[in-house]
Amino acid sequence: MKGDNYVFGMIGLGTMGRNLLLNMADHGYKVAGHDKDVKKVDALSTESGKPNVKGFSNVKEFIESLQTPRAIMMLVPAGKIVDEVITELTPLLDKGDLIIDGGNSHFTDTNRRVDLLKSKGLHFFGMGISGGEEGARKGPSMMPGGDKEAYQVVQKIFESVAAKVNGEPCVTYIGPGASGHFVKMVHNGIEYGIMQLIAETYEMMKKGLQLSDDTIHASFKEWSNGRLQSFLIDITRDILAFKEKGSDHLLINDIKDEARSKGTGKWTSQVAMDLQTPLSVIDTAVAMRDLSKYKTVRTKAAAMYGAEPMKLNDSPEEMLKNMEAALYFSTILAYAQGMHLLSQASIEFKYELKMDRIALIWRGGCIIRSAFLEDIHQAYKNDTSLSHLLLDKNVQQKVSSLLPAVRSVLSSAINSGIAMPAFQAALSYFDAFKSERMPSNIIQAQRDYFGAHTYELIGKEGTFHTQWFAK
Repeated sequence: MKGDNYVFGMIGLGTMGRNLLLNMADHGYKVAGHDKDVKKVDALSTESGKPNVKGFSNVKEFIESLQTPRAIMMLVPAGKIVDEVITELTPLLDKGDLIIDGGNSHFTDTNRRVDLLKSKGLHFFGMGISGGEEGARKGPSMMPGGDKEAYQVVQKIFESVAAKVNGEPCVTYIGPGASGHFVKMVHNGIEYGIMQLIAETYEMMKKGLQLSDDTIHASFKEWSNGRLQSFLIDITRDILAFKEKGSDHLLINDIKDEARSKGTGKWTSQVAMDLQTPLSVIDTAVAMRDLSKYKTVRTKAAAMYGAEPMKLNDSPEEMLKNMEAALYFSTILAYAQGMHLLSQASIEFKYELKMDRIALIWRGGCIIRSAFLEDIHQAYKNDTSLSHLLLDKNVQQKVSSLLPAVRSVLSSAINSGIAMPAFQAALSYFDAFKSERMPSNIIQAQRDYFGAHTYELIGKEGTFHTQWFAK
């Protein structure tokens, strides 16, 4: 064993990397960090104040300080920077060393890097990390995928620092190849969907019911203690009560209505289309973030078309009750679509995903943690071959009971000119999903009419073509 016996190394000492390293140190592990920015190296030492943490600005000294086989995580921006770090590290490492990419890399890049480093005798795996800055410091949800033997080198460390739910660590070996980054990508897609649903709920309260800020906050506070309990509801509750020091109004009312993104939601939609797995709620959430960026165009359109009457005639008390149910329904649909994509990807990419374990580790530490994840965990635990979450009996009972409220809310929204596209996507997906016979026969006939693409017939084998028009 060489070096000063630091058992784990971190490259990238931004907030996430530094907090995760400090978390490890809090659990008694001797860890080292590297960053080319000396200020970030100094910040690590300042925040730690412990002898079992050391920062390095020189990469060679950092590498030499680690025990072998070395375990090194990168927490740097996805893309070319990851490849640059790998290129810099490779000549300094020995065969059998392990590199972990803890960023939000695209899973196809992870596949490429696995093959590249394997050819050099190095282990590599991609690990999704969720929970943000606080999660990294106090306990994140982690999704490692790649070389299973290599994961065993760091398994105890990760289980120690992960969030815990009922004593169980929110980390598990996901599967081979890029499965860890794939699961994190889908996690982020679900996150996009739920955030959009919450935003649409807020708009309905603000414009449709014209509720005061205090009443809106009170509603989210009540919901955070019920079946909607989740991290995203909790932070929305807090946002809707936050005033800057000395201010007499909420900060949220000063924030521009243009949402940014880092692309992971878009990646989820893209791969879902490749796998022919519909994700209507997530697709809509991505589209609405894109539309929000066209502020100038939207302002011109508002002036041209005029504002439709927004005030709802519904009883505020009854509408709030229905909105809670509609949000619960649509959130279930967002999870169901994401889990369906994971099950299809598991087949396509041979990931052998344990769906119940994924739901288990999402229950704590991560951005999409919620009370409903226990229902998801139990559904896949009871039936490991469950093809779709909506086919679980318990979920079916919940969804069926919520339908009247969803239809009522959307009817009011449409009549009042309030956009709730993610809610509509959820309900339309559900209505189509439970249709034994969809109108797709018309599409097949149309394709055959203009392109001789053929069609299939009910109760007959083979494909058929009809001369639909006289020559």
